[in-house]
Amino acid sequence: MRADLIVVGAGMVGSALALGLEGSGLEILLVDGESLELQPFDPGQPFEPRVSALSAASQQLLTRLGAWSGVLKRRASPYMDMQVWDGLGTGQIHFSASAVHAGVLGHIVENRVVQDALLEQLQGSQSVTRLGGARLEQLQRQSGLWQIGLADGRQLQAPLVVAADGAHSLVRRLAGCETREWDYLHQAIVTSVRCEKPHQRTAWQRFTEDGPLALLPLQLQGDEHWCSIVWSCPPPQAEALMALDARSFARALEVAFEARLGQVLQVDPRLCIPLRQRHARRYVQPGLALIGDAAHTIHPLAGQGVNLGFLDAAVLAEELKEAHVRGEPLADLRVLTRFERRRMPQNLAMMAAMEGLERLFQSDSLAVRWLRNLGLKQVNASSAIKALFVRRALGLSGDLPAMARA
Repeated sequence: MRADLIVVGAGMVGSALALGLEGSGLEILLVDGESLELQPFDPGQPFEPRVSALSAASQQLLTRLGAWSGVLKRRASPYMDMQVWDGLGTGQIHFSASAVHAGVLGHIVENRVVQDALLEQLQGSQSVTRLGGARLEQLQRQSGLWQIGLADGRQLQAPLVVAADGAHSLVRRLAGCETREWDYLHQAIVTSVRCEKPHQRTAWQRFTEDGPLALLPLQLQGDEHWCSIVWSCPPPQAEALMALDARSFARALEVAFEARLGQVLQVDPRLCIPLRQRHARRYVQPGLALIGDAAHTIHPLAGQGVNLGFLDAAVLAEELKEAHVRGEPLADLRVLTRFERRRMPQNLAMMAAMEGLERLFQSDSLAVRWLRNLGLKQVNASSAIKALFVRRALGLSGDLPAMARA
């Protein structure tokens, strides 16, 4: 089976890229090891533990792709405010969408909801062929074509392959792409909890001495007492917390969160995820591009990972469509480098910011604690500085592709 382009990985980012190329005249294969059949969605069912904080830019992209309505008909939880405070001091910041005359700061959405909405749009595609249950086993480049061998014996060919197969990308490894990576020596516990008090459509984040703890607002058929938690802590503490029964875990969470939302009344099943930062030294080589987590993974501190991936997909789609119109070979390194030049600085800047924050709040130095609390107070007192932060969180700054612009 041959195509102009093979996208390996039909998650949120890979599916967004395939949809973004719809109508370009290119024949696209979207390949994934999991089934790509849509499952019925019950809005009253328990939350999936993995969620994303979608920015305004990501919402705009999903709207242009026709998938945002599919997200909303399932479930999404808008938030208008963000409260951030230092658990070891008195510094705190309040961010509000109203500071930049926006309706919301973003939406907390389960990853499965986003992926299903994208796959739903792809069902009617005339140019994207979906291959589910197709596990990649071999990858080699011969005479300007990538040869992909699947576990079931099928062979795929294309001049251009895009790796959207996640943080542990097999395509990246088989293609010999080098990465820089390091372990945060932390793990993130993720789950959904129901609290005594409503979340007030606010994203809450407390920096503890062990790591950041976030409670992100969820809605279950109008019930605004639900939150998704991301609790980052060292492995021994994470192991101890995972060993607790639900009631004991709820009490530990209340203490760590200073009971800002009252008692924790219900705890869903928990996942524990090792935290590791990874960045590919190059996003491209002849006939190959890496996007999303295959190219970069960052600390979940601000929930920006999928937003960076969506912008990767939108910029790559934009560059490929423009090159196709000009008659340039899509696999040409000069074409792919345009994508890399636009996205790598943006991704590195966000990664550096998250790394800096993580290190700042992990410091035990009394002088650093005093300075960071002073800094939080000064930023909170400046509406202009806070507005800059809000615009960054909304994804309204930097080199935005057309599909992500308001």
